[in-house]
Amino acid sequence: MKFGIFYEHQLPRPWDDGLEQRLFQDALDQVELADKLGIDYAWEVEHHFLEEYSHSSAPEVFLAACSQRTKSIRLGHGIVLMPPNYNHPARVAERISTLDLVSNGRVEWGTGESSALLELGGYKVPVEEKRDQWIEAVEQCANMMALDPYPGYEGKFFSMPCRNIVPKPVQKPHPPIWVACSNRETIKLAAKLGIGALTFAFVDPSEAKSWVDDYYRIFKEECTPIGHTVNPNVAMVTAFSVHKSAKKARKRGLEGFQFFGYALGHHYLFGEHTPGRTDIWESYQSAKESIPDDDVGGIGTPEDLRNHLKGFEEAGVDQVSFIQQSGKNKHEHICESLELFAKSVMPEFKENELERQKKKMDDLAPYIEKAMKRKKFTKELKDKEIPKIVALGREITDQSSSKDNSENILIKT
Repeated sequence: MKFGIFYEHQLPRPWDDGLEQRLFQDALDQVELADKLGIDYAWEVEHHFLEEYSHSSAPEVFLAACSQRTKSIRLGHGIVLMPPNYNHPARVAERISTLDLVSNGRVEWGTGESSALLELGGYKVPVEEKRDQWIEAVEQCANMMALDPYPGYEGKFFSMPCRNIVPKPVQKPHPPIWVACSNRETIKLAAKLGIGALTFAFVDPSEAKSWVDDYYRIFKEECTPIGHTVNPNVAMVTAFSVHKSAKKARKRGLEGFQFFGYALGHHYLFGEHTPGRTDIWESYQSAKESIPDDDVGGIGTPEDLRNHLKGFEEAGVDQVSFIQQSGKNKHEHICESLELFAKSVMPEFKENELERQKKKMDDLAPYIEKAMKRKKFTKELKDKEIPKIVALGREITDQSSSKDNSENILIKT
């Protein structure tokens, strides 16, 4: 099984001067440490206007900074918001490709649509259209990275003429595609489209098995890739705080994880938000006594974490990502947890990972071949079909010459 770290860049109030800067600098240090420890992925979200819950509105900038401080860790968009009002597909293709170049081919292209009205309303993305917008944008963005030139597109939600989108990514035809999955139905959709499932629902290992089984069954039977290749993988998230003392692990990590859930609920489920004024941390403090103080998987001793992760491994999960930066969790405690995990827990899960991955892909090979045959690829243009675009200066000159000629004709007549 592989492992990742996951970032929302949470910043509970009050916001003292310099706190936001410290948040980002600490996160960069943590990703650098994770790379040195051999952790496989660093995932960074894209959210807009979700105060306290997520201050990560420009993940491509953060991930580019990570790329220059690391050597091996995969850099994951978890996710890019794909409806065109958030990000024009051509701009996504340009940014993903550029990040892939500066990171030497380490990008994972996670995609999604959002379910927060602060984001959807802020960018005027209709709730009832967001899924269709996501599908259209992901398919065309993959075409933009893979085709030379991109033949152009007249769609329902965006249109553009023929252009060659540059640069092209290191990973051909494009980096692995994922989609954010908050429920079992989205997992099934990911399988049908041949993309990885970034599962942000907190499920226990026994439930995870049924989700994984659904995913791979549908992938084998129904997959028609949305991209130019497939990415059969299931990733799940868990809380994370590790210490030799279970009591200390809870003290360091439980409140932050509870705030993560509360702030998520505020923005997505039950909250009422006044931009720039609502204090979610204060609201959480008032509600904290009513939140169950149960044991949370991923928070405890190395042995507790080992047993928790074993369940995911046995369920067939390909990757587990840790939500370690949440609430007011301290930077030094996060780093200590990562180091203890890497020393005491991770090695046994890594031991047979290459063999497991090879066996999995060998087993899936005939199904992938059938899936790729079902894919209807966009027709590439022949050389004579590629339009010529006249430079603006020449166009102005030609128009001016045409006008002068017309005037001369009028004078002569």
